[in-house]
Amino acid sequence: MAGAPEDPCLAELGEWRLIERLAAFAPPGQFLDDAALLTAPGTLVVNTDVLVDGVHFSDATTDGAAAGWRTAAANLSDLAAMGCTEVIGLTVGLVAPGQTRWSWVEGVYRGLLACLQAHGGTLLGGDCSAGLQRMLAVTALGRLAVDGTGEACAIRRGAGRPGDVLVSSGPHGLSRLGLALLQQDLAADLEARLPPGLTQRARQCHRHPVPRLDVVADLHASRPAQRPWRVAGTDSSDGLAAAAAAIARESGCRALLDRDRLPLDPAMAWLPQALAWCLSGGEDFELVLALEDDWADALIARLPGCQRIGQLTEKHDDDPAVAWLGGPAAGPDQLPAPELGGGYRHFG
Repeated sequence: MAGAPEDPCLAELGEWRLIERLAAFAPPGQFLDDAALLTAPGTLVVNTDVLVDGVHFSDATTDGAAAGWRTAAANLSDLAAMGCTEVIGLTVGLVAPGQTRWSWVEGVYRGLLACLQAHGGTLLGGDCSAGLQRMLAVTALGRLAVDGTGEACAIRRGAGRPGDVLVSSGPHGLSRLGLALLQQDLAADLEARLPPGLTQRARQCHRHPVPRLDVVADLHASRPAQRPWRVAGTDSSDGLAAAAAAIARESGCRALLDRDRLPLDPAMAWLPQALAWCLSGGEDFELVLALEDDWADALIARLPGCQRIGQLTEKHDDDPAVAWLGGPAAGPDQLPAPELGGGYRHFG
């Protein structure tokens, strides 16, 4: 169109031309119909997540491509947390004010597609609408493996038992450090003392988190012979302590965390905020699992970075869902007890 701006806003572009442009990120014909047609035998997992500007992403910390990657990664992480061995794809509902530039939308969809290309699945379709605030509503579809008995191998928060070992698939706190750096919230003297490479790793961890679908494959490969499938777990998008608490509550157990084995990157362990960020920083998107002892050992031996962080025990009426292994005396002096079960909470 003659005279059209190179980077039009959505009001200038219009709905149908926007949809035509978005169709380039999906298989042919997938985005232009009102619904996606799937052929997907087996046991499916369906997850829906809503990401809101100013809550889950912002121009101050993430450009459009990073916002798109984070959106896809958060949803693929939920599939991994349920035990999916295969990603089918995502549908995306976009809401944005009319003055939003096409370049931001294009960046978002490039980021979405890049994450899917790295971890599996396709963009299945979606919708778009004008609104007062930018939002991305995503539905993710994945498939569970089925064992020899025909049972779907799902990871469930409530599958834990007293005596199970708690393991973390990787370090925690890096994403929160990355956010502090991107928001310029870290004191200048502390930032100046960060070891070489840690700043870049922390920012990368926040902007481009990795959904741990690989952990599910290692869970299957490390499963002891003839062992029935029973794995409790969730991802740590809301924080390590919150993940442990969710497993404990749903399993009717108590989670005891070992302060000497917290999955904290050694390069940031000296920071005053390190312990709180490890426990409650959130958005690390690692998996926190509860397994029988020998299965946990086999997984740790197979998966670099995976480590024991505590155990599940019987819970009595007045016990908190999460506590320190060894009792209150083992707790950190500067971390009040309520913070141990902290993490991100919607609606305050």
